Amino acid sequence: MAPAEENQKAKTFPAPDDGKSGLFIYRDSYVGKGLKKDVYLDGKCVGETADRVFFYTQVDGNQQHKISTESEFSPNDLLLVMDAGKNYFVRQFIKVGVFVGGAGLEQVTETEGQRVISKREVNLAVQGHCDN
Repeated sequence: MAPAEENQKAKTFPAPDDGKSGLFIYRDSYVGKGLKKDVYLDGKCVGETADRVFFYTQVDGNQQHKISTESEFSPNDLLLVMDAGKNYFVRQFIKVGVFVGGAGLEQVTETEGQRVISKREVNLAVQGHCDN
C-alpha cells in the first residue's frame, strides 16, 4: 500500500494538472475477494488489484485511453475519451468464471467513485507491479 499521506491526498480528489485528466481505478467487489487481477492503462501496467484498493494516475486529457484487465480467457477493455481537467472513475469487478474468476471494468459516476474511495478501509495501492 502507498504511504498514508499519499492515500489521504488522493482521497481529496484533486483537480488534475493542466492538460491532464485524473483516473481513479478501484475494486470493491464482494465476489472473489481473494483474487488479484492486473490492470493496464494504454498497454502499460498500472498494478495488481485486490479488494478495497484503488489506483490514481493522471493521463493526457482530451484523448481516448484504454483501461484493460485480465479475465478468465481474454483481456477486458474499456475505452474512455477523457476531457482535460476532469476526474474519471472506473470500477473493476470480479465475475464468476468456469475455472477461475474473471474481471470486468465499468465507468461509474464521480459521486459513486468518490463515495467508495472515501471509505476508511479503501486504500491507495502502489503502482507498477503486474504478474502478466
